[in-house]
Amino acid sequence: MGRKRLITDSYPVVKRREEPSGHSKGELSPELGEEPQPHNEEEEAELELLRQFDLDWQYGPCTGITRLQRWHRAEQMGLEPPVEVHQVLKSHPGDPRFQCRSEPG
Repeated sequence: MGRKRLITDSYPVVKRREEPSGHSKGELSPELGEEPQPHNEEEEAELELLRQFDLDWQYGPCTGITRLQRWHRAEQMGLEPPVEVHQVLKSHPGDPRFQCRSEPG
């Protein structure tokens, strides 16, 4: 009797070379033109404030809209969302880390 056949036996073995940049398998490389941004304590505190805003159901659901849209909707409904959240969102207009809610993961 021979050995039991595996489904992987029907595919050729492909040996991969390590890229010249030194990245290994399973490691993500940054996109072209995108540099990792340093995190400072102030930014971390601001991001935590936004996460708490995301988790507060008092201001309605946050699926499918940006944080700023959610803040404006809550304001229009008279729910008095935190002014600090609006200030943080306005101080980082082009940064997706601040504008878009990060999915749990």
